[in-house]
Amino acid sequence: MGVTGHRSIPAAVLPSVLSGMRRQLSAEGRLEALSSLAAGADQLFADIALANGVPVTAVIPGMDYEAHLGDAEVQVSYRRLLECCAARVDLPRESTHEEAYYAAGRWIVDHADLLIAVWDGCPARGLGGTADVVAYARRAGVPVTVLWSPGVLRR
Repeated sequence: MGVTGHRSIPAAVLPSVLSGMRRQLSAEGRLEALSSLAAGADQLFADIALANGVPVTAVIPGMDYEAHLGDAEVQVSYRRLLECCAARVDLPRESTHEEAYYAAGRWIVDHADLLIAVWDGCPARGLGGTADVVAYARRAGVPVTVLWSPGVLRR
């Protein structure tokens, strides 16, 4: 089960996102969580997976990823989660950060039976954004579960 989603999740959406992730990650059967461990949806998903005993595989875009994750708090959370991961996939270096993000999203889709998308339904703000990964999953025939509250927009 893979995740894609926004780095910034409005407070009005957070409760439904968290409950949806918990529901998906508590399903019966053998689960594995695939995440790039970015701020927002990726880190929430990994935290909930680990709390439910679901092994997490970190999918790291091929670039100086940690330096571009955000502030020190996000980077500390990234390192903490990375240490708890059962596996790590380091992708080949891409020409741009956006291409690296998109490559990671495609890798997650290509290795998942289900994609959890924390997505407001709007177009991506750059190549490799949530909308691009959702579109790729749909073209690939991977089921997508969108977690969002109708009418709530990101800033």
